[in-house]
Amino acid sequence: MQVKDVRASYETRHGSPIRAVDGVTLELSHGEILGVVGESGCGKSTLAAVLSASGPPNLRIENGQLTLDDQETVDLARSKGTPREWRGRKVSLLPQRALNSLNPTARIGDYAFDVIRAHDSKLRKREALELAEDRLEQLGLPARVLHNYPHQLSGGMRQRVVTVISTLLNPTVLIADEPTSALDVSSQKALILMLEKMMEEDMLSRIIFISHDLALLSNIADRVAVMYAGEIVELGSTREVVSRPQHP
Repeated sequence: MQVKDVRASYETRHGSPIRAVDGVTLELSHGEILGVVGESGCGKSTLAAVLSASGPPNLRIENGQLTLDDQETVDLARSKGTPREWRGRKVSLLPQRALNSLNPTARIGDYAFDVIRAHDSKLRKREALELAEDRLEQLGLPARVLHNYPHQLSGGMRQRVVTVISTLLNPTVLIADEPTSALDVSSQKALILMLEKMMEEDMLSRIIFISHDLALLSNIADRVAVMYAGEIVELGSTREVVSRPQHP
């Protein structure tokens, strides 16, 4: 997978656009977890929004190309982000505040069905729920959570369930945007272990793991990219970036 020369800005009501991502280029190999770290406002979440086509209306993608395993290249500016037919199946986003993405009045199983049905309109609800049950059990999570409402689950369990549902279609890459920021230490560890198992079981082939916490990334990422002011200012193995940082 290759991301090449991504540039994006936010249009403002008055004045010039604000550049948020400035010439970002990245490559991910099969089986790799790439950490993206940087301070708040450096462009990490905007990069995630560009790659997943989930940005707000005032986000303007000015340039960028995305190439996946099949060698098909997409012009991100022309398609305004990842093409609709790629979302969920090839590129999936685990957004910030994923805990709040669940409808409090709907059961978890209904949410799972809606996600799957959006990409496969012919699939029956029973088939979709069986797919979700199998995946949960593979990952050591109780299938009964599909019958629960969000408020009946702990924060850590809700985050793991949302993660499972967002990867039911085995996407080429999962973009995880600050997935542990609202979790306690034990729940963070449980989520990381689950993501690692998903990689081992080929449920996922790549992860872009976005975080402001370099110590956390040192426990999961193979390589780390450091973002500052919209640019990648450092990129290397996790050990190199942690032990011999080139950017303060």
